[in-house]
Amino acid sequence: MRVPVASSRLADLSRQVLRALRVPRAMLSITFVSPRVMASLNRQHLGHRGPTDVITFALGTDPAGGIIGDVYICPDVARRQAVAHGVGVREEIARLVVHGTLHACGWEHPEDDARTTSPMWRRQEQLLKRFWPTSTPRA
Repeated sequence: MRVPVASSRLADLSRQVLRALRVPRAMLSITFVSPRVMASLNRQHLGHRGPTDVITFALGTDPAGGIIGDVYICPDVARRQAVAHGVGVREEIARLVVHGTLHACGWEHPEDDARTTSPMWRRQEQLLKRFWPTSTPRA
């Protein structure tokens, strides 16, 4: 799967978010999947049809209290969203890494249109601006 951002840069971004949230320990995986795989995950675990941009499984904590989670991102959906919102693909993928990391840490947002005005979305955009300086706020 081709992703237009170095995986090391995205891992660093997730680590920066975790530090900003004062999460001392975490074990997160970030996996890029095809629309077909994402649609299957979406149907199987969330009961929704079709591929989505990001799904996070917050798996709890390890015995030492470290956060454990899996983040799945669909680059094809990210590309479509980037075009629709007038942002770069790299930025949109970075946004999804921040979004998935926040979910792994227990942050939630409403599923309706209020999602982009939620405290989680505002925090996501603050962190993205801080750690991905070329980002443009997206509503």
